[in-house]
Amino acid sequence: MESVVAALLRDFENGKLTRRQLVQTLALMAVGSPVSSAIAQGMATTPTKPAGTPWKTVWLDHISFQVSDYKKSVDFYTDLMGWKVLNDTGTQAAVDINGIGGIIIRNRRRQPDAGAGAANPPSATPPKPDSATSAAGGATAQTSRPPVTAVVDHISWGIEPWDTETVRAELVKRGLTPREDTGNRGTMETSAFKSFHVKDPDGWDLQISNQTKDKHEL
Repeated sequence: MESVVAALLRDFENGKLTRRQLVQTLALMAVGSPVSSAIAQGMATTPTKPAGTPWKTVWLDHISFQVSDYKKSVDFYTDLMGWKVLNDTGTQAAVDINGIGGIIIRNRRRQPDAGAGAANPPSATPPKPDSATSAAGGATAQTSRPPVTAVVDHISWGIEPWDTETVRAELVKRGLTPREDTGNRGTMETSAFKSFHVKDPDGWDLQISNQTKDKHEL
């Protein structure tokens, strides 16, 4: 019996059991229910799959875009895609994607040295062109592409309904470690903008916020 209780507590600490499941199973064991042992053994060895969250995704809050020259990137996207600059701090700009979401373009990525970085130095062996490049007679096109100096470091999704403690509990229940983020607007209690950052199974930074189409800010 002690080993079963230990296994239950271990599964609870690892997020495989909810608090309710733990309490219910221990209560059954305390009153000597004939099915308590089977329930406990089954719950201790079979991970429980979360039943879903009490909210739905309603808004692409923003994409965080790190670049080497944010003004150059902002000019490119506003001209090509018709996006609108909402504010510019001198190091980053918040841009509206025509009412379907937002993007923050900021200076974070280092520009590679001339003749180095992502491009091949003179002594390096050029990469072998793929078949499509060869067919176009463009062996040089493969090496003349500009170096990649931008990265999308996270995407923020808005959900509703939002209740800070409910969202936190659902994230913790799934074994995640939520990090609070109010965009330097105060505490989670006082800020109009509230969000948590977590890591997905591949280590990607996922931000979940209280922003919606009808109520949002960048």
